[in-house]
Amino acid sequence: MDLSKLKGRASFPFETIAVAISFSSRCQYLLLEAKRFQDVLGSSIVLIHIGDKTNDKERELEKMMNDVGIDENKCRIIWMDGEPVDTILKLCKLYIVDLLILGALEKENILKFYIGSIARNISRKAKCSVLLLTNPSLELQKFKKIIVNGVENPKTIHTINTALYLAKSLKVKELTIVNEVHVPGLAMAIADDSTAPEAKEIKKNLTIEVEEVMQTVIDKCDAGDIEVKEKIVRGKQGYAISKYAKDRKADLLVINSPDTNLNVFDRIFTHDIEFILADLPCNLLIVHSRISDK
Repeated sequence: MDLSKLKGRASFPFETIAVAISFSSRCQYLLLEAKRFQDVLGSSIVLIHIGDKTNDKERELEKMMNDVGIDENKCRIIWMDGEPVDTILKLCKLYIVDLLILGALEKENILKFYIGSIARNISRKAKCSVLLLTNPSLELQKFKKIIVNGVENPKTIHTINTALYLAKSLKVKELTIVNEVHVPGLAMAIADDSTAPEAKEIKKNLTIEVEEVMQTVIDKCDAGDIEVKEKIVRGKQGYAISKYAKDRKADLLVINSPDTNLNVFDRIFTHDIEFILADLPCNLLIVHSRISDK
């Protein structure tokens, strides 16, 4: 495995897309979404099934591919036994996958299983971006409302640019960058003996500081013709943006991949992916910035 091809590789474009095939009732819908992205992004497709390769499965997969228009000569099909998480991650590295698509069914048993045991671990460990689709169907989803986490982090600019790349490809007109002001952090900044006007001034200054940081990041991004909006929400990292995305009925929430080496300060104030994975508010794209890999 030549990991030198991964180290420092940009988070976009998505040149190679992989789909984890489980032969569930929504498998064909995931293939349809993958085909849509292939057509829009000009990507190649890798189909991965962890489990036995049987004649029945081969025939079923061939039929599903034909139904959604995937040319078997323009994709790679991999059948392999092994522990699902580790095997999928190794294959994604081996085939230089840029985007891994997984399915998660909202409020059904498979969601709890998938988020709990497979997608959660993949989301933490993947060296590629991961797209979790909450409700894949035969009707292609329209990604009109895209929300991106603007947390202060070196990876954020790569995440925003990746979201903009996807938005341009899908002809999305606007994108909202959301930053979260951690409430406990705000409480620490306001001493018990602060007067009401002083507390108000502290809140105002903190908001201005966050807005300035967001604007600095936005200025470095290539928005093109997309209207980029800014929003500050108050609450615990991860939970606040998840609630905002749900309230706004967003189509796609885009966040950084989890940091692997966090100091004590980061553990307190960085956004928490676990809140989002526990209750997906919408489709979720976790952008892995390999350019920052050590």
